[in-house]
Amino acid sequence: MDMPCIPCSGAAPPLHTPTPTPSSQGEHRLTEPRLSKISLRGSLDASGAPDPCISPATAWTLGEGTPVTPPGALQAEMATKMDVSPAAVPPGPGKTLQKQWLEVVGVFHYVFAFLFLVPFAMVLLLFLLFTRLWPLSVLYLMWIYLDRDTPSQEGRQIMWTKRWRIWKHQRDYFPIKLVKTAELPPSQNYVLGSHPHGIMSTGAFCNFTTECNAFSQRFPGLQPWLATLAGLFYLPVFRDYIMAVGLRPVSRHSLDFVLSQPQRGQAVVIVIGGAQESLYSAPGRNCLALKRHKGFVRLALRHGASLVPVYSFGENDTFKGMNFSKGSWQYLCQVIFKKIVGFPPCIFWGRGLFSPNSWGLLPLPIPITTVVGGPIPVPQCSSPSQEQVDHYHRLYMDALERLFEEHKESCGSLPPPASLPLGLARPLHSAPEPPALGPQAPALTSLQ
Repeated sequence: MDMPCIPCSGAAPPLHTPTPTPSSQGEHRLTEPRLSKISLRGSLDASGAPDPCISPATAWTLGEGTPVTPPGALQAEMATKMDVSPAAVPPGPGKTLQKQWLEVVGVFHYVFAFLFLVPFAMVLLLFLLFTRLWPLSVLYLMWIYLDRDTPSQEGRQIMWTKRWRIWKHQRDYFPIKLVKTAELPPSQNYVLGSHPHGIMSTGAFCNFTTECNAFSQRFPGLQPWLATLAGLFYLPVFRDYIMAVGLRPVSRHSLDFVLSQPQRGQAVVIVIGGAQESLYSAPGRNCLALKRHKGFVRLALRHGASLVPVYSFGENDTFKGMNFSKGSWQYLCQVIFKKIVGFPPCIFWGRGLFSPNSWGLLPLPIPITTVVGGPIPVPQCSSPSQEQVDHYHRLYMDALERLFEEHKESCGSLPPPASLPLGLARPLHSAPEPPALGPQAPALTSLQ
């Protein structure tokens, strides 16, 4: 299903180190330059041409140093203003060595399933074909064929997998948080648009398919269904794994089946940008694929399901990688591969398994905060017109932008610019760095 996009800012300047200043009570408070205003009016890239990733001149103005609430008091203040998940306050710095390793194992389990479970299962099935156990491989492949409609219908979700303790260790590794900004009554159905995709969509997976942040308690009566590529449900072993945790194909037949159920409170979660959006993923960049992606709006109109914007701050910061410009042969290869297989190959890296200072495939422990916005009421229309689709698509984009602007300072992360290894490629839409006056506030951008 084709979905929409949003632009990005350039590289973030070096982080400013706050300096303590005495207050009137004799205690010290932190001060730092504060971004007073952001306007998406475009910028220039390194060659002096307009940056296509930002609408004509991104400008920002820095106000004078203003007092910043200390972290502990800020968390307490946020907890009173926003409904934050129990994991919103990260564990203290005094983690035991055992706890650190449990968190690493939890993340390694997710990365292994995401990257290696499919090739491992296929090699195993192929190996069994040349042994006495060859009937096992044949019978299992026959079972996949006979069971091919199950993922798009009732599925095979196993509820106790949502409460595996390994998900809580994975949550604490980053940590991953869930912020509720509005009530979602279970008397309605919902289409949640999750942004951004990032590399592995860790925030969306943990918050909507597991109970590590107590989704069922925070949104009582809602049944979330995270949708992913339909082709993944034909892969041996991996299909059964993702069905067990509650994933569904992002196909019309599958999503219509869920939203047509007599029981209300169905919440379909769609990563709108899809795999294409992973090509724009980079630390400090909030670049979405949203403008031309409107299938999720048609889905909501057909069933009268309210649209809900969701943004996971920090999702793009968990891996470093290389982004190729659209005119390069590398980008062309990625696009061709995506058309054939369904997802593009990405060059990314994080930390090592045994050392946080080495390169590897484990994500960086950057906080991920998933903010769930308020519902946008949508009327039911069996055959929505293009004008209706465009109207509610604009409403959704406006709501997403407001959600981003309201929470980017309290929930966003400002990592240093990502470095590229050995100068193999330049980042997509590279732009000159602004003066190092303080942390640059993130800006939301749409590409497609």
